[in-house]
Amino acid sequence: MASAHVAWIGLGSNLESPAAQLASALEALARCDAIRVLAASSFYRTVPVGGPPGQPMFCNACAAVATPLSARALLAVMHGIERAHGRIRDVRWGPRTLDLDLLAVDALRCDEPTLQLPHPRAFERAFVLVPLAEIAPALVLAGYGRVADLAAAIDRQGIERWDGA
Repeated sequence: MASAHVAWIGLGSNLESPAAQLASALEALARCDAIRVLAASSFYRTVPVGGPPGQPMFCNACAAVATPLSARALLAVMHGIERAHGRIRDVRWGPRTLDLDLLAVDALRCDEPTLQLPHPRAFERAFVLVPLAEIAPALVLAGYGRVADLAAAIDRQGIERWDGA
């Protein structure tokens, strides 16, 4: 894969067999010719953050990928995978079959309405930092700090390893 970028992706689901949705999304990423999955974290059961009350628990994970795609092109692929998994964007932070967030791409910084890198809320969310620290503890989220340090300082209440149930 020529001139590959390394990108980190957050995965989440709280509808229709969440762990199976994440496993299927990882397989879909791996099937893309322009994407090579380098690592995937364990799955975690997490409480919903924001959005409407009464949502089911989430299953979250993170993955590292290598790709020659630009950040925008990778994000377009990710949105296509979400759609293929029945993702409907109707309620912000609401229940979803699959949510793929582009957390960071190399050390790229971008602050545009449709693309913000690193992800502007990644540094404050245990459901991102705990799995991300598993696969990329030395990663520095530009402007926020090293993932291992951020994860060590985050409140881990409401996050535990997914037990498969």
